[in-house]
Parts: sequence; structure tokens; C-alpha cells
Amino acid sequence: MDRRMFSGQAGLNCSFNLSDDQQLTDAPEKLSPMGFVVLSVMLGFIMTFGFLNNFVVLLLFCKFKKLRTPVNMLLLNISVSDMLVCLFGTTLSFASSIRRKWLLGRSGCNWYGFVNSCFGIVSLISLVILSYDRYSTLTVHNKHALNYRKPLLAVGGTWFYSLFWTVPPLLGWSSYGIEGAGTSCSVSWTTQTAESHAYIICLFTFCLGLPVLVMLYCYFRLLWAVKQVGKIRKTAARRREYHILFMVLTTAACYLICWMPYGVVAMMATFGPSNIISPVASVVPSLLAKSSTVINPLIYILMNKQFYRCFLILFHCNHWSAENSTANCSMPSKITAIQLNRKVHSNTVACTAQIPVNALNQCYNTPAAKHMTSAESST
Repeated sequence: MDRRMFSGQAGLNCSFNLSDDQQLTDAPEKLSPMGFVVLSVMLGFIMTFGFLNNFVVLLLFCKFKKLRTPVNMLLLNISVSDMLVCLFGTTLSFASSIRRKWLLGRSGCNWYGFVNSCFGIVSLISLVILSYDRYSTLTVHNKHALNYRKPLLAVGGTWFYSLFWTVPPLLGWSSYGIEGAGTSCSVSWTTQTAESHAYIICLFTFCLGLPVLVMLYCYFRLLWAVKQVGKIRKTAARRREYHILFMVLTTAACYLICWMPYGVVAMMATFGPSNIISPVASVVPSLLAKSSTVINPLIYILMNKQFYRCFLILFHCNHWSAENSTANCSMPSKITAIQLNRKVHSNTVACTAQIPVNALNQCYNTPAAKHMTSAESST
């Protein structure tokens, strides 16, 4: 039996031989003419606004020096990877959808599958590291000196990790192939070989399953830490807790909505019966995954209080003076020390949690935090 045999034309990946470019470009259409119109419009929207949203983020980093903090390097990394997806990936599928067929042959399919997988994983792993950074900010003693070494290592680590999992299909461990409506490419989910199944299991374990678990763990621990603050400060902290809860739910929901449907459909196409996934059923999850390039800047940048103020300054949308606006855009860091008492065996131990107020402000956009005053630290 041919090791490159696919499960059928109606599956997530269509049946074709990657060595034959003519068969790629002449594959039968899988959507109706109206379906291709809708697909083209959606891809055009994602391509345009994904590029513009992330371009605005880059402008903010260039214009406002105070935004170039260590933690914001991860935000910049997310925006760069999402912008590269829009430039080198979504544009190709948009053009192919207009022509109703894949235009770039075997080499173009390999390029598209590699680029989208690589940049997508970079963005996802950056979000996970960012969630851990926010969690550790509330649980680890704050360091006053700016340290760019760890964030830069984290940024480099996201690219190395992504390349580690996206290069193997180019070297023969699984492969990249046409998917969905025949106008985009990804991992060949329906290749029925043990090697391909092993790669797909590893890919979903280390590039989707574990990242989701780490992100959920960090955010739930973060929410628990804020609840402890709420026990000490019943008014301002309680309102801040609601803002953080909203941010946690929004972050987790958007992450899962964008990527989990694609993962479920791909796993069904890999291990389910032949032809279980229709072209339409595979297109919708793919569009949701691509839409993360539009959503990420809105959640992680524009919902950030500091970035939002700088956004208003950049586009002259506020009525503040230039001096006051710039000062608000780059608020100095403050430390709030909150005493939490807990009993260990029969002894009462005073625990001091140092929480950077600016971290709460920047990450969760709550105006209540600016009314907080620094409590005296217990030694």
C-alpha cells in the first residue's frame, strides 16, 4: 500500500501527489462559487485587519520608548509573528481562493504549510509564556531593575521551539499538503502511516495540549492570588478582581475558540473514519485559527491600559495635554505589599505578597488600581 495514500477528497486534506504540480492546480473544486466568494471575503478581512492591528502595535513600540519594557517584548513577538502570517501566509490563500484553486504548486504548498505552522506556534507559545509571566509577577518578589535577558531568551526560545516542530515535515517526518477547500496547505492530517500519526500526536501534545494546560493553570492561580488581595481590600480590590476575571475568561475563551476547533477537526480527520470531515467543515476551523492574528492585538494590546493610552495619543483621540498624556502612558512602577496571614500547624505565619500595581494596570486595564496606596511591608 502506498505510504502517501490519503483518505479521500472530502477529508481535511485532499488526495494528491505533491510531486505533481499539475494535479495540485487542477484539483476539482470543493466549494460552490458562492462558497469561494465567502471564503475570499473572510480571508481578505483577516489579512487586512490582522496586518493593520499588528502594524499599529509596532508603531506604538517605535513611537513610545517607555513601552519597550522586558515583558512587552513578548507582546512585540506576538505581533511580529502574526504580521508575518498575514504577509506570507494569508495573502497566498486569499489569492488562491479568488482563483478557486491552489496557485503555487508543490513548493508553494510546502512553504505555506511551514510558514503558517511556524508563525502560529510562535504566537501560541508566546501567549503561554506571557501568561506565566503575569502569574509569576504576582507570586515572585518584584525586581526593580529592568532585565531584558530573560524575555529575549524567551522570545528566541519560542522561535527555536516552533522550528523544532515545523521543520520535520520538510525533512520527511509527515508532510505538508492541501487542506480544506483546496486553497491552503497544512500538515497532511489524513496520511495513513505510523510515522505521520506519531508526528501529529507529538504536535498536538506539545503545541496545543500542554500550552492550554499551562495557560489555564497560570490564569487560575493568578485569579486565586487576586482573590487573596480582595480579602484585604474589600472595595478597590474587589472591582479589580472582576476586571481580572473578565480578562481571564476572555483570554481563555478566545484561545480555545480560535484553536481548539481546528485541533478537534484535525484529530478527527487523522484518526476518524474516511471522509468524516467535509471541505466546509474543515474551512471554518481554519478561518477561526487564522482570525487569532486579528484578535491577539485587541486582547493583549488594546485592552492593556498603558498601550490603550498610547494608542489614543498616537491617533489624537483624547483631550489630554501632551505632557500629561505621555506621563500617563509611562506610569512609574509601584509596589503594593499586602499581608496575608495563614496558619502552619499551630503557628501563625505572616506572609507578604508583593504585587506590582503597574502590572495589574497594564495587564488588566482596571481604573480602580490607580486609587490604591502602598501598604507598609512586614519584615
